[in-house]
Amino acid sequence: MASPDLTSAEPVGGDAPQQVTYETLDDGRIARIWLNRPEAQNAQSRTLLVQLDEAFGLAEADDAVRVVILAGRGKNFSAGHDLGSEEALLERKPGPAQHPTFRSHGATAPAIAERTYLQEWHYFFENTRRWRDLRKITIAQVQGNAISAGLMLIWACDLIVAADDAKFSDVVGVRMGMPGVEYYAHPWEFGPRKAKELLLTGDSIDADEAHRLGMVSKIFPRADLENKTLEFARRIAERPTMAALLIKDSVNAASDAMGFTEALRHGFHIHELGHAHWAAHNENRYPVGLPPDVPDWRTLGAPKPARRDEP
Repeated sequence: MASPDLTSAEPVGGDAPQQVTYETLDDGRIARIWLNRPEAQNAQSRTLLVQLDEAFGLAEADDAVRVVILAGRGKNFSAGHDLGSEEALLERKPGPAQHPTFRSHGATAPAIAERTYLQEWHYFFENTRRWRDLRKITIAQVQGNAISAGLMLIWACDLIVAADDAKFSDVVGVRMGMPGVEYYAHPWEFGPRKAKELLLTGDSIDADEAHRLGMVSKIFPRADLENKTLEFARRIAERPTMAALLIKDSVNAASDAMGFTEALRHGFHIHELGHAHWAAHNENRYPVGLPPDVPDWRTLGAPKPARRDEP
């Protein structure tokens, strides 16, 4: 049974909207973190990302918690970074609604490339790496679309469980002229050639293909996703905590020995080179591709499925 009190991940400043919620189940053995912006397809504002980091920290600090589930409310797991909602625009601008992190961590640097580099290092890259190494076993529970930065959240988790309607894509190459999201795990999760295809086309893969590639562990009917993910988490939670942690660390260390962490760092710096290129190219110094160099992302709709029999 879920505990009767849901503990919100308190946002920085204390009065920010609750974009992430936190609950414990099974006498505290399982923590479940919810992305709580269903009306915005769980797009990742700065408020959401900071509250998510705090929620992961809350689970990590709780010695009773053995497994953490990361889930999203609503139709889609996450539509990626929030690029244009009123909330996201307000939290960037000076004023009472500005998020504190837009006054620190490089946000006030005068140079666009330096400002972008430092902000994205802290809030799109280093935080994701920190979640990957959380001292708990983590399970991503994915339904609907996981687009671009939505992939970063699930790739930071140890295990991924998907609904049968789940779709996975990174559209920033096609829609913004960038090489992929900041946490560049694509070749490891998709394989090198599939990563190139998906980044160059912006197409999506479904849950079955993600399972075939080894990215997804389990696929459940959408109606059963929450309950089945909890059953799976309970099975993992039966393992001794030290054994689970050693398994996690040994597998992560093997990936690191094969170059995973160094490849992530290199991918992040290539990403920042992309920002610097567009900031120099665009008259308004905006650090991503704009029409006519790329299509208008606001009119493109959902990514089309990758099909082996279609160009």
